[in-house]
Amino acid sequence: MRSFITISSLVSAVLAAEPWLEEPDTGLVNYLASTNYTENSLPLLKDMRAIPDFDWAAEAYLGDQQYAFYRTAAAGEWSYRNNLDIWAKIKFRTRMLNDVSRLNETLPVIFMGYNFSAPIFIAPAARGVYGDERAELNFVDAAASENILYTASIYASKSIEELGAQKHNDTMNGPQVAFQQIYGNSNESVIWEQIARAEAQNAKAFVFTIDAPATSTRHRAARYDTTNANAATGALTWDLYDRIKNRTKLPVIPKGITTVDDALVAIEKGAPAIYISNHGGRQLDHSPSPLEIAHEIYKNAPEVFTKVDVMADSGVRYGTDVLKLLAFGVKMVGMGRPFMFANCYGLEGVTKLIQIMKNEIVSDGAQAGITDLRNVAPKIFNTRALDNTVYLMDDEEIEVKNRVIANTKKH
Repeated sequence: MRSFITISSLVSAVLAAEPWLEEPDTGLVNYLASTNYTENSLPLLKDMRAIPDFDWAAEAYLGDQQYAFYRTAAAGEWSYRNNLDIWAKIKFRTRMLNDVSRLNETLPVIFMGYNFSAPIFIAPAARGVYGDERAELNFVDAAASENILYTASIYASKSIEELGAQKHNDTMNGPQVAFQQIYGNSNESVIWEQIARAEAQNAKAFVFTIDAPATSTRHRAARYDTTNANAATGALTWDLYDRIKNRTKLPVIPKGITTVDDALVAIEKGAPAIYISNHGGRQLDHSPSPLEIAHEIYKNAPEVFTKVDVMADSGVRYGTDVLKLLAFGVKMVGMGRPFMFANCYGLEGVTKLIQIMKNEIVSDGAQAGITDLRNVAPKIFNTRALDNTVYLMDDEEIEVKNRVIANTKKH
C-alpha cells in the first residue's frame, strides 16, 4: 500500500531532475493532507476529479499484490509510460469563434450498427473482484445506465453466465449490447465452449485477443507469483482467426493490431472491425501506443477507417486523448485499468468515471473549437512530431494495400 506521508513529501520536494510520476499532480495529495483522510484508505468519491485520481486511490487502498496485478506492464515498462506520455506529441491547433454550443449533441456514436451515448467503452480486463466483491457486475450496470459498450474479459471474476444474467433490457439499443473477449488456447475445444456460452448469453460480438502468443515478461506481478491470465494460449495464427469465424455467426474483431500491415490482413480476412491496442503495455515492451498505431495506419492507408469500424485502447486518461484518436478515424476508445481502479468504489465509482470522461470529451472538444465529435478534422492537430517518426510503406507494401482496399467492401 502507498505511504501517504512519503508520497506527500515526494510531490512537494524540489528535485534537480524530475522523475516520471505514476499519476500527474492533480492537487489530490495536498488536498487530502488538509482533510481527515486516513492513510491507506479510499478517499471520498466526491474527491475523485480526474481519471488519474482513481489510480492514486486504488494504490492507497488495494493490497500490494492486487494493485501490482492491475498496474504491471512488460519488462522495463517503457511502453506503459509511453502510452501515457505520447499524447503530448500532438498539439492542438485550436480554432476560435466556432459555434460549439451543440457539441454535446454529437457525443453519441453508432458502432457496429449499435447506438451508444459516447465513443468510449469499458475494455476487457481481468479479476474485477480485487476492487469490489460485485466485480464486473458493476461494469455491466454502469455501462447500461450510461449507455456505453462493455467488453467482458474471458478471465473476468464473474462467469459468462453471471454477466449475461446481469444485462439490462432498457438501453438505447433495447437489450444491452455487450461484447465478449476470447483468447486462443492450446486446447481449441475450450475456445469453442466459450463461444457457445457467450452466444447463449446474447453477446453481440467477439473480441479475439491476437497479441498474446506467449507468456509475457511482467516483473512487477511476478514478484507476487501472479501469473499471466493468458498463460494457456496456444498457437496464434490467422488460420485460427478463420476457424473462430467459422464457429460463430457473430462478428469476430481482432484485438491487438499494432501495424498497418496487420490492419490490412484483418480487412482482407473479412474482419468487420479492428481493435488497435498494445495491451496496455503488458505484452511486449517498446511496442507502439494506440496513438502511434492509429497515426501509422492513417498515414499509410487512411481507407482502413472507412472500410471497417476501429476501436482502440491503452493509456487513455483524458478527454483530449479520445479527441486525438477520433481525429485519425477511431470510432470507439476504451479504458481498462482506470475502470478497475474506479471499481474500488463499486458501481458509483465506475459510473462517475464514465461521466468524467464524457464531460471532458465535450468540454475539451469545445475548447478546441471542434463542432462535431463524429467528424473531428485531423487538421485541428499538429502531428509533425509523429510525422517524423512514422513508418511509411514501400512500393511493394503499397501495391498490397491497394489490392486489399480495392477488393474489400465496407462491412
